[in-house]
Amino acid sequence: MAKVKLNLRGLTTSIKIVKARQIVTSLTGNPSFTTPNPSLANVTTAATALETALEDALLARNNAVTKTAIMHEKEDALELLLRQLASYVESVAGDDDLKILGAGMEVRSPATAAGPPATPAALSATEGDHDGEIDLSWDPVSGAKSYVIERSPDPPTSNSWAHQTVSLKSSASVGGLVSGTRYWFRVGTMGTGGQSGWSDPATKIAP
Repeated sequence: MAKVKLNLRGLTTSIKIVKARQIVTSLTGNPSFTTPNPSLANVTTAATALETALEDALLARNNAVTKTAIMHEKEDALELLLRQLASYVESVAGDDDLKILGAGMEVRSPATAAGPPATPAALSATEGDHDGEIDLSWDPVSGAKSYVIERSPDPPTSNSWAHQTVSLKSSASVGGLVSGTRYWFRVGTMGTGGQSGWSDPATKIAP
């Protein structure tokens, strides 16, 4: 026996309504189907009821969007007034925390100074893509704003280090080196709390 494929699951509500009415039209007066069950009138009534419910739902959705936008406007206005009121309370209370608490507001904790960021780890030096170029890489540090790199001739001493470059990522390429010469490198992290200590140095002979 042949089976009907309605495929209703993949249809939108409005398309289901259209499909139902198309089926009713095709079955109306069809000599092959003289006693549809359920009746075509019931199907038509159900389609009309669904259409009405869909229109009501879309209208309610549009109203909800409008009302939500109005709510956000009112919320922004209230927040602005509260911030202005907080500024007034601060100006009157001065350093008296009890007055702020007495106004029904909380006292903000004093800001703590951020410490220096972590020191970069796993610094490595490898041959670059060109003669006289060395590629540097290290583990990224959380909270790093940038990295500062220093270079030293061989052998490094406490006074031999000089600024090389600054990188915004955890790698850098150093060019313009003398091929066959050994160089030493170290890197430090720059953050809101200042600069970290220097990493363990890495060395490489320039290609």
